[in-house]
Amino acid sequence: MTSVERTMEALWSAWWQRWPRWVAWATMLWAVLYAGFGLACALSGTSLLLGGDSGTPGLSWAVVAVGALGTLVSGAVVLFGLLPLLRVLLWVVCGLAAITAFSLLMDVITLMLGQGVDSRASAANKALAAVGALLLAATARSDRLPAGTAVRASSAAPRRLQLAAWAGTLAFAPYAAMKLVWASGGTFAGITGEEMLAVSERNGASGIFLTLESWGLDPTALLAVLGIFLLWGLVRPWGQVFPRWTLFLRGRRVPRWLPLAPALLGAATLAPYGVVGVGYLALATAGAVTMRRGDFHSSGDALLVGWIGIVAFAVYGLALTIAARSYWLRTRPAAG
Repeated sequence: MTSVERTMEALWSAWWQRWPRWVAWATMLWAVLYAGFGLACALSGTSLLLGGDSGTPGLSWAVVAVGALGTLVSGAVVLFGLLPLLRVLLWVVCGLAAITAFSLLMDVITLMLGQGVDSRASAANKALAAVGALLLAATARSDRLPAGTAVRASSAAPRRLQLAAWAGTLAFAPYAAMKLVWASGGTFAGITGEEMLAVSERNGASGIFLTLESWGLDPTALLAVLGIFLLWGLVRPWGQVFPRWTLFLRGRRVPRWLPLAPALLGAATLAPYGVVGVGYLALATAGAVTMRRGDFHSSGDALLVGWIGIVAFAVYGLALTIAARSYWLRTRPAAG
């Protein structure tokens, strides 16, 4: 590392250590922008609902309300400090923003596969809400003592947490196998690989997605592999220091945000999505609700595929939540 790089790193570290001083200002700026975004959508008749018709601005006005409340609360924190009531209100607005950001991961995945999102306004709303949720949470914790500057040695997560990583890995095995059967032209749950490819094409799958499918590689199975890689990086030492096979990066510290950003996004989406999905499938299995067959030949086939996919998302999402928390705690700067 050159002297210039060391100087820049020291300046960045010094600025970042002062985050309790500027985070409330950043949150207030976000809240003003978020309220403005909602107002622009409401006045222009732009729907923030997936597949929603223009002229239905209900959610847009809700965004304005969340932004306005965030502006008032964060502005009060700037003026009066983090009073107990203001902390509670910050967490309330944070929860509203987090709910709004739900399913942002699905939009990220579709963009990674070269597909367009169903609604650009909806995707932008979820992205802004996710940023706001992080800023609001940071502001609610800004009275904590700043962390130290000493770097902790890389370490593995406790064995019980690594068992959670194994659970998240194995949960994806049936899902990946099912997807690869279809991608290779086989039949599962009464539907052939050719039929599934036609369904993907009919649903607007991108050229990249269809090309990989024609090569016998299912893109979602490949993403599952990347998700497992991320999961193990959170619980093993090589997730904190770049290993040898990373060539020019080997030996350098991994920036905390690099694994934590996708981990927190994935956990916030997949864990609730999976848990709620398991509850719905349990009701469908018991006959309390009707399972729509969708693109499958029967409701039973759709239920079988649903169990395989939803269980994978639920177990992996919970494992990712546990692993992300462990990584967060193990990589906090120590008092120097």
